[in-house]
Amino acid sequence: MGNFIAALFNPSVPLVWYAVLAGLVSSIAFGMIGAYVVVKRTTYIAGAVSHAALAGIGFALFLKEVYGIMWFTPLLGGIASSVIAALIISGITIKTNERSDTAIGIIWAAGMAIGMLFIFKTPGYGDPMSYLFGNILLISKNDLYLIVILDIVIVAIIILFYRQFLAICFDEEFSRVRGLNTVLYETILNILIAVTVVLMVSIVGIVMVIAFLTIPPAASGLFLKKLWKVMALSVVICASITFIGLAASFVLDMPSGPVTIICAVILYIIFLVFKNIIKSIKT
Repeated sequence: MGNFIAALFNPSVPLVWYAVLAGLVSSIAFGMIGAYVVVKRTTYIAGAVSHAALAGIGFALFLKEVYGIMWFTPLLGGIASSVIAALIISGITIKTNERSDTAIGIIWAAGMAIGMLFIFKTPGYGDPMSYLFGNILLISKNDLYLIVILDIVIVAIIILFYRQFLAICFDEEFSRVRGLNTVLYETILNILIAVTVVLMVSIVGIVMVIAFLTIPPAASGLFLKKLWKVMALSVVICASITFIGLAASFVLDMPSGPVTIICAVILYIIFLVFKNIIKSIKT
């Protein structure tokens, strides 16, 4: 741990600081959006848009290496493809008779396939493991700035439309009868989910970002019922797990994604055992 702290405050190794700061900042949006995902049971939507991010990431890498286009970074590409995936899922679910799970499955598979093809055709990027399972070295200074801006936007929108999101999460049909534009807020929420999952792709990877999005809110929900309280505790859990996971991966010289997710699972098990102990004492 001492080596990690030393590296964290070493000005000659800014990547560690970038990764930790990106993880802590992203945890705010992750904890808040994750609460909606768990309550509304839209885990597979989050999974689809996170895997669809690989299409934009692969396309951005392809443009960079083949055509020298530097401004379209993998983070921007991931956000673009994830938002497009969220809009397609929302459109298919709302405007057609297609089952939502069908649309989700198609987007999930197509995004991964397109991304893999672009990465395969990109010189020097034959191995997508860094994006699939996370790599703190992927975080750049410009990416950090973009993550901070997007995090602020996400939190602002959640605060602004908290009651509307709450309504569609717990009783969407009743909200529609009362005149709430549920289609609009459903779409906005799906877009927020898309942007949020991309914020943590560099740390925990595309494959495991869905676990990080759901485990902290699920752990919070073991003890809390009010949505805003679940959000607050989820943010704290996300930030704690991110820091511990990055520190452990640095010390153990292992990929940050798997280590961070293992930390999250262990914490959830601790919460679950603690709840059962309290329940047994009360009875």
